[in-house]
Amino acid sequence: MNIIRIISLAIIAILISGNHIMAADEETRVIVGKDTVSMVIPEKNYGRYDRGLKNYLFIPKGDWAFGLTASMGEFDADDVQVLSVMKDFDFNGKIYSIKPSASYFFKNNQSIGVKFNYTRADASLGNLVVDFDEDINFEIRDVAYDYSTYSASVFYRRYIGLGMDKRFALFNELALNVGGGNSRFKRYYNNELSDTKTDIFEASLNFCPGVCMFIMDNVNVNVSFGVLGLYLRDEKQKTNNVDEGSRFSSGANFKFNLFSINFGIGVNI
Repeated sequence: MNIIRIISLAIIAILISGNHIMAADEETRVIVGKDTVSMVIPEKNYGRYDRGLKNYLFIPKGDWAFGLTASMGEFDADDVQVLSVMKDFDFNGKIYSIKPSASYFFKNNQSIGVKFNYTRADASLGNLVVDFDEDINFEIRDVAYDYSTYSASVFYRRYIGLGMDKRFALFNELALNVGGGNSRFKRYYNNELSDTKTDIFEASLNFCPGVCMFIMDNVNVNVSFGVLGLYLRDEKQKTNNVDEGSRFSSGANFKFNLFSINFGIGVNI
């Protein structure tokens, strides 16, 4: 009787543990479209040890994402206190940009897409008097600068879900960008107006990590910043409609760029 009782208790324990395993497995699966998929995305372990890190489902395969990043800034000399050595400081400037994007998730948490960017800036210095002492003083007046750029890029983005609630994720983005634009710089030199125009063509490969958070079921906000970039740049310049020359440059940037922080909002369908 004791043996039969022990075997019966063992069978009951196995059945209970099996039910717990099935329940835990069901908790990690969700319905996406007509399929049931796991919340934990299988990852290849290229290292020697399995560290137990998991990538949770954040955005499923088959979704479309549409985003918009916009910014605007304005500066006016009347709003700030300037050093006492600067007098009659008359400066104002503004910059704004708009970046719409669209992407398709070809795999869970992975998407490819296109992005467009338009940026314009204007700055004018009406007058600036610098007076250090009797020997060092000068005046600058009637200086104007403006530029506009436009570009298109193809990008790949991969998300790393931070939990089963599908609320937060980290992402990294690799983008190939091609664009152009022009700038104009006007100032007086020897009491004569000098007008310099520059045509710009640029191609770049950029790596931008970031953070994404869903604030509603289909609406998210994201923050990204540039930490790595390779670029090619070609410039042609004219002054007073006379060709002055051209310059070709290339380089790489491996530093965190404070001015490349982007705030955006996206919609998933």
